[in-house]
Amino acid sequence: MRDLHKMLILIGLALAACAVYLFQDLNGSFDYALPRRGVKVFAMVLTGVAIAYATVVFQTITHNRILTPSIMGLDSLYMLLQTLLVFFLGSSHVTIVNKQVNFMLSIAVMVIFALLFYRLLFKKNDRPIYFLLLVGIICGTFFGSITTFLQVLIDPNEFSIIQDRMFASFNNVNADLVWTSLVVITLLIAFAWKQNASLDVLTLGRDTAINLGVNYDALVKQMLVLSAVLIAIATALVGPITFFGLIVANLSYQFFTSYKHSVLLTGAIIISVIALVGGQWVVERIFTFNTTLSVIINFIGGIYFIYLLLKESRSK
Repeated sequence: MRDLHKMLILIGLALAACAVYLFQDLNGSFDYALPRRGVKVFAMVLTGVAIAYATVVFQTITHNRILTPSIMGLDSLYMLLQTLLVFFLGSSHVTIVNKQVNFMLSIAVMVIFALLFYRLLFKKNDRPIYFLLLVGIICGTFFGSITTFLQVLIDPNEFSIIQDRMFASFNNVNADLVWTSLVVITLLIAFAWKQNASLDVLTLGRDTAINLGVNYDALVKQMLVLSAVLIAIATALVGPITFFGLIVANLSYQFFTSYKHSVLLTGAIIISVIALVGGQWVVERIFTFNTTLSVIINFIGGIYFIYLLLKESRSK
């Protein structure tokens, strides 16, 4: 089957999943239920676009299909920030109660951290990308340890607020945040989509890409910052989803035969929409809200991650 036919099938499945989620058991509640379901679907689409694009680009830069942008510690930093706000300011503070303020603050902290992180590590151009990843793992572990320590000390009633932020949820997404995220993500993707041809060359390796005229170091820095911003927006909008990018990116690699990023990125984005919308339908209709979508994704993603590790070890 050609990639075009596969893409059309995925688009049909994505549209069907959205239609079922929006209109099933609506019972004439077009004024109340439909707008709220529409906000959820928009949030899921934006989250899927941001995570899928960031993961595929990040794996292209690192030449590793097991790594995801979460290895840079942004998810851990988000949880550390939420814990610090509740621990020092309390759950009734404006930075917790006001979702717009919390959203902007979370994005600002994560983006500033990523920029400073890259700035410090890229001062010397001879440092390999794996040194960056190693420092990112250390930072993520450090942030996670501080978060755990503070959560042990925090008041149990306050901890329930933090617990809600530990898992991604689409049930209480603020509509204003969705429209803000839509504008920012659209601008970022429109800018980055022009680099697809250069990313295709980047898959051939550093030396080959440089010989073919690609400004390797500049492109890597741009894409790393872009990935960090997209992950920051998705995390601040709905919460951390650790293994989601790993699943959709690798499914796109296996489903499509093309090496072109225009195909792989589009495929990963559509697969992410199917997974999020379909998964949320399962959470609401089958599990009746007894679990969250992120728990299901992380469980399946963890198993898939182990499978990829075993597959890589066997290939060697």
